[in-house]
Amino acid sequence: ILKKRLQLPVWEYKERFTDILVRHQSFVLVGETGSGKTTQIPQWCVDYMRSLPGPKRGVACTQPRRVAAMSVAQRVADEMDVMLGQEVGYSIRFEDCSSAKTILKYMTDGMLLREAMNDPLLERYGVIILDEAHERTLATDILMGVLKEVVRQRSDLKVIVMSATLDAGKFQIYFDNCPLLTIPGRTHPVEIFYTPEPERDYLEAAIRTVIQIHMCEEEEGDLLLFLTGQEEIDEACKRIKREIDDLGPEVGDIKIIPLYSTLPPQQQQRIFEPPPPKKQNGAIGRKVVVSTNIAETSLTIDGVVFVIDPGFAKQKVYNPRIRVESLLVTAISKASAQQRAGRAGRTRPGKCFRLYTEKAYKTEMQDNTYPEILRSNLGSVVLQLKKLGIDDLVHFDFMDPPAPETLMRALELLNYLAALNDDGDLTELGSMMAEFPLDPQLAKMVIASCDYNCSNEVLSITAMLSVPQCFVRPTEAKKAADEAKMRFAHIDGDHLTLLNVYHAFKQNHESVQWCYDNFINYRSLMSADNVRQQLSRIMDRFNLPRRSTDFTSRDYYINIRKALVTGYFMQVAHLERTGHYLTVKDNQVVQLHPSTVLDHKPEWVLYNEFVLTTKNYIRTCTDIKPEW
Repeated sequence: ILKKRLQLPVWEYKERFTDILVRHQSFVLVGETGSGKTTQIPQWCVDYMRSLPGPKRGVACTQPRRVAAMSVAQRVADEMDVMLGQEVGYSIRFEDCSSAKTILKYMTDGMLLREAMNDPLLERYGVIILDEAHERTLATDILMGVLKEVVRQRSDLKVIVMSATLDAGKFQIYFDNCPLLTIPGRTHPVEIFYTPEPERDYLEAAIRTVIQIHMCEEEEGDLLLFLTGQEEIDEACKRIKREIDDLGPEVGDIKIIPLYSTLPPQQQQRIFEPPPPKKQNGAIGRKVVVSTNIAETSLTIDGVVFVIDPGFAKQKVYNPRIRVESLLVTAISKASAQQRAGRAGRTRPGKCFRLYTEKAYKTEMQDNTYPEILRSNLGSVVLQLKKLGIDDLVHFDFMDPPAPETLMRALELLNYLAALNDDGDLTELGSMMAEFPLDPQLAKMVIASCDYNCSNEVLSITAMLSVPQCFVRPTEAKKAADEAKMRFAHIDGDHLTLLNVYHAFKQNHESVQWCYDNFINYRSLMSADNVRQQLSRIMDRFNLPRRSTDFTSRDYYINIRKALVTGYFMQVAHLERTGHYLTVKDNQVVQLHPSTVLDHKPEWVLYNEFVLTTKNYIRTCTDIKPEW
């Protein structure tokens, strides 16, 4: 392992790095993906902290993505020869793998922000590293603002901002013209190919390209295909496997590995496996990694020589006028396209196949991805900032200030939920809501459910809403899957249906076989169970009673539905005479999403999310009464 470490480009800069670390309080470090910055620099910071006199403080390294935090922590624990969770740990939402002994903690940026709520000066840490800062996630942007202030109050704190892209000037200026250290990567040239005509169906084209490369390229080397999400990736993996199997025994072996954030850790580690060996006839064995944009800069996969880039990613888009935040598949930026192509030149010269035209690249793609703070609903953020004691949001030092309208909408939402009073100050309820790692609406509903004697049930529903979709609907068994789902259906709608699924899962002793037979995603339910335990611990901390209404009482389901309304009364729609629904707050015409179990159209429904596709749909709906 040590030999491999010493070969990383970043090692040539160890002296320079330590020198800057000693002399400056904050600085920016730019290192290309694969330079070793994420794994090595935090270890050097640990060495630096150990060399100081006085009480030992820890090192925190934030990652925008949970997979990266877990995967890197595992790698660094191996390098330092310690057990993961001891000296080296990680912390992500709903999962803390660290202990009192932990001196180096990899965490999602959101988790460090949560720690700041109870420890505003982040006293536990001597060095804080914001990694992958170029991704400009909501939490990283806010952490930068918070840390800029903390650094002024704590002269002993070091802050390092690490980025994989070269527009680091912006970070330097933001941190009062701090120094910059650049570590060149060792990249080989990458040849880029475009399609002559736009592709109608990028998934189809991508699968075709994978098979062509595998069959026709004489060079050894693995493939990396970028797609937009779990369903698409699973589908592509199935189809590539099927097509290669159909080509007969002459063709080289292929190992297909999916990569997305909801994969369990042991499967995430598969990307580091070697490719299958050559066959006797000389046919090359290859590894094909099919990934979301997590493989763009967060994780480095060795051996990749061919990259296939359809040019799309799922991105959060927010429209404050109609208060809709949705994940849409949109075209990536030029910066992302360059990062993707760069993945092919890590081990030797590579090729990148862009499934779009050169004209589209030059004229239609934005230069950079828009910071998340400019395209998000800021409800949670404003609540967290208020909890951090930052009252004057208008003058908070955002790197890119969000639109005033978006901030106003967030303040209005929190005021309606009674988390802020009319002067905009945090209420006792708001302070409690901020402690839950949930959207404000969900947090409010969990707390309010105690007054309706249904906190046990609302906890279960909240946990189910916080994990990936639990109903599996395979292409070859849609009918059977839909029938299975209807066995759990509750007449009042989707929220109570989720409760039925959770209860049935527990009654069947969390059986994997039961999940399979009922077309239920076992992993989702295990996560929901974990989330529920964490949320109950937070409730216990605030002495919030966990109660249930007697199951035989006719109020059992009514109470749960009333509790849902306390959080989601802003998301209600009314059935019009035309047969469409109108959202009460913003008069948007919507329809019930086809996945709903509601077989009738209730006059009033509460919805969990608004989905923008060709039509406006509301998803996860429950029948309610207006007087609630």
